Amino acid sequence: MRVKILILPLRRSLAMWRLGFFFHEMGFGLLSIFLPLYVMSPAIGGSLVHIGIMSAVALFLAIPASFFWGYICDKTRRYKRYILISFLASTAFLYLFTLTKDVSLLIILYSIMSIFHVAHEAPKNVLIAELYSREDWERTFAFYEGFTEIGWLIGLLLGFFMSAYGLGPATTLLACAGLNLAAFVLSVTLVTDPLLVFERGLVGLERTVDFTSRGVFLASRLLDGISVNERLKKENVSLFCGGLVLFSLATSILFTPMPIFVSNIVSDASLPTSLVFAIFVLNSAGGVGGYFLAGSRSTRSTGKTGIGRIVMFRSLLAFLLIAGLGMPSYNVILTTTTLALLGFANAVFLIYTLSLSMELIPAGKAGTFNALIGIGGAFGSFIGPFIAQTFGFLYVFAMAGVIFFSAYVAFKFFA
Repeated sequence: MRVKILILPLRRSLAMWRLGFFFHEMGFGLLSIFLPLYVMSPAIGGSLVHIGIMSAVALFLAIPASFFWGYICDKTRRYKRYILISFLASTAFLYLFTLTKDVSLLIILYSIMSIFHVAHEAPKNVLIAELYSREDWERTFAFYEGFTEIGWLIGLLLGFFMSAYGLGPATTLLACAGLNLAAFVLSVTLVTDPLLVFERGLVGLERTVDFTSRGVFLASRLLDGISVNERLKKENVSLFCGGLVLFSLATSILFTPMPIFVSNIVSDASLPTSLVFAIFVLNSAGGVGGYFLAGSRSTRSTGKTGIGRIVMFRSLLAFLLIAGLGMPSYNVILTTTTLALLGFANAVFLIYTLSLSMELIPAGKAGTFNALIGIGGAFGSFIGPFIAQTFGFLYVFAMAGVIFFSAYVAFKFFA
């Protein structure tokens, strides 16, 4: 059995380094629902198309940024500095948001912020992969995502109370900036670069040796005249990457205009606007449950086999949202339940794919996972609001369901 070397000087840091990310997710959880509503408010005077343009431009700019940050952190083997850059830049840009009410300038600031915002993603994934052995990746990724999802959930609850008490946009944006500043301060003291970086390389070597060993074993049995039912098959990385892009595309088409859809059905039911945040709290709570369930039950083998099933489940949930359109009296209840289940499914999917990506994607290309997610997200974040405004949400849900099914096909054949 391979012995894993602890690569942080203080064991305390293994547990505490995530705390800064917790506050960061609180800030962006609050921002995720507030910002689309703010853009559509009379103070800004934007539309669904403006939301789509803002999200699409930001995600397109984040794609090369993800490759860059992933490459540079592995090249320098310095991860903490890029995490700090991300949190400090987010603080500065969120403060600048309070100084403008022009929708075009807001889009520009948000887009530039996205370049720096993704700087923490690849270093965070590498830290987890290098601090723990391959056998612990699913559990550790799940704990990190579940822990920070609780921060996201608290951010949504904070938005609920700030909306209920009628606090202004400037106060909300300053709260988002303050939470990211807290993330920066905590990360200065709690995040430490690993002394040794070797786990991903060792996993890649193990995969190569295992594949070669199976090939030699099957060849020897055939030469001995023994029939063999097993096929020697290597994972199709291209299909895995294609599945990631399609899943991200469908998710972005579905969720970019979702705050506006939820706001509309809440308004139609004569319920307070603050309920929009409460509904997304349940979506986030479903994610928390999914992360901890995935962490307790996922293994290296279940990840490969379970991806397809969870993507198909997500496809069915997207189609289920269409049923709510024909039942206005139950639309809020059905949408809330479906969003909670979508959050659960997304959490399980993320744990499976994050762990596999760190195994399949070599060192030096740690930003590839986030870039692939960004490609689908960039296209979807414009397509979703455009279709919603032009044709209606029925077509948004139908298109998302079809693309989720396409992602299922890709993952079905990847392994």
